[in-house]
Amino acid sequence: MDYAAESLKMHEQWGGKIEVTTKMSLTNAHELSLAYTPGVAQPCLEIQKDPSKSYTLTGRHNMCLVVTDGTAVLGLGDIGPEAAMPVMEGKCALFKAFGGVDAFPLCIKSKDVDEIVETIYMISGSFGGVNMEDISAPRCFEIEDKLKAKCDIPIFHDDQHGTAVIMLAGITNAVKLAGKKKENVSIVISGAGAAAISVARLLISDGFADVTLCDRNGAIYEGRKEGMNTIKEKMALQTNKRLIKGNLADAMRGSDIFIGVSAPGLVSPEMVSSMNENAVVFACANPTPEIFPDAARSAGAKIIATGRSDYPNQINNVLAFPGIFRGAFDVRASDINEPMKIAASRALASLVSDEELCADYIIPKPFDERVVKSVAAAVSLAAVESGVARIEYNK
Repeated sequence: MDYAAESLKMHEQWGGKIEVTTKMSLTNAHELSLAYTPGVAQPCLEIQKDPSKSYTLTGRHNMCLVVTDGTAVLGLGDIGPEAAMPVMEGKCALFKAFGGVDAFPLCIKSKDVDEIVETIYMISGSFGGVNMEDISAPRCFEIEDKLKAKCDIPIFHDDQHGTAVIMLAGITNAVKLAGKKKENVSIVISGAGAAAISVARLLISDGFADVTLCDRNGAIYEGRKEGMNTIKEKMALQTNKRLIKGNLADAMRGSDIFIGVSAPGLVSPEMVSSMNENAVVFACANPTPEIFPDAARSAGAKIIATGRSDYPNQINNVLAFPGIFRGAFDVRASDINEPMKIAASRALASLVSDEELCADYIIPKPFDERVVKSVAAAVSLAAVESGVARIEYNK
């Protein structure tokens, strides 16, 4: 199928992928008086006395803002906020279909960090959480940090954290299958943007000790001058234990795991062959991976994942964000923190039993009905245990 042509045809037919619907009937004067004036004044006054009642008297408790500035849309780059709307609507549709979460798209006409932060903050009282989407690095890190400091609702950049959660789940099972231990494996990540840095951070948080980031200038290390920024400088202090100063090929030599969140065709069969025995290759550039699975397998890789649906082990963010927000909303969490993300990863990994675990099945499929419930429950419990839940967790 020509997905581009068919999708364009269907978008024209749909005229948008989401719509607003009502929960109550509005067929007579009595119903109108309850839903609107004069009856609506009473819930307004209750919220005025106690703003937290906005979670019980309005749809805020289940409403997520999906927000972008259109600077890093899919593989299309900086295409602008209007052009990003089909993706934001799609994300909202996924929130509803997979997690039962209502979501609203907002495409902001600014690339100024403080303008974006202030815009989101000023309307944050209408939402239970914020999902940042397709905002370029390194600005996305600054926007997220500033919003977390100002807002009392979860701020979650899915390109970073959703990707990291699924990567960690897949890597956890891949390491188990390869007969290795996370404390001993060496990991090389191709890319140093939002996703790559978040993946590195979460892997380190979960106990993977040897992680090296590579960008177009090669391995990132403390003291490197070329192509650095404040985020890369911070990561240089936490990564590259082997003190590699060469290119991606140099970093991959003698490594156990390759993770690609970068660009097509960067990895050759020879580079995979230079890795340790039972090598793990997650080549997740989309739609064309850093190396195709057949080539990686022929070069000696034991376990391979991509971002594509036509190969086994798809790293698909829909495995993470619906369940993460469902779990956060169910306990009215004020944050989505590291313990909650790690809990989501472990829940995902646990859905593949030891009996099922094999080279072509290390992570659940997107339409596995257990995913959202399992992730949501783990996230809710982690929110309670880490002190960011504001209501009790009902199993």
